[in-house]
Amino acid sequence: MMQQDPTGPWRAMTAADLDEVERVGDRVHPDYPETAAVFGERLQRYPAGCLVFQGPGSILGYTISHPWRLGQPPKLNVVLGSLPERPDTFYIHDVALLPEARGSGAGGAAVALLTRQAVASGLGNMSLVAVSGASGFWRRHGFDVLETPEIRAKLAEYGESSRFMVRWLR
Repeated sequence: MMQQDPTGPWRAMTAADLDEVERVGDRVHPDYPETAAVFGERLQRYPAGCLVFQGPGSILGYTISHPWRLGQPPKLNVVLGSLPERPDTFYIHDVALLPEARGSGAGGAAVALLTRQAVASGLGNMSLVAVSGASGFWRRHGFDVLETPEIRAKLAEYGESSRFMVRWLR
């Protein structure tokens, strides 16, 4: 299980958080809606990769991550069914923060927590799809764009400006 980072009030996500997580997701990513069922399934499949950023009285952000296959980002708003038997990447499905939590260091703290989890999982890299102009944030945290025709085709539902990014850990 992930340890709380001293720079922010990240804590383990619980099933009781799912409605608030969906609310945050709807505000942060209005063009990429996902249901509480999708978040719930990720929590059930890999609870160590699901965190919430707890503000006073409400959740101000969340992370969803899990072991996966490099270069094969999951479809949006679709349950996984299962995790791969032989994953080769630690996939960051989302780090979402409400505007009131941005600039607080919460994003960097989340990346640090997820990196520790990826290393603990024995995976040699982390990957994600950067949307809505977030690639600069991810570059600052060691991620680089990985582009192939196959990956570009898989990103169609994420939008033209989306970028598949990878951070090598070893």
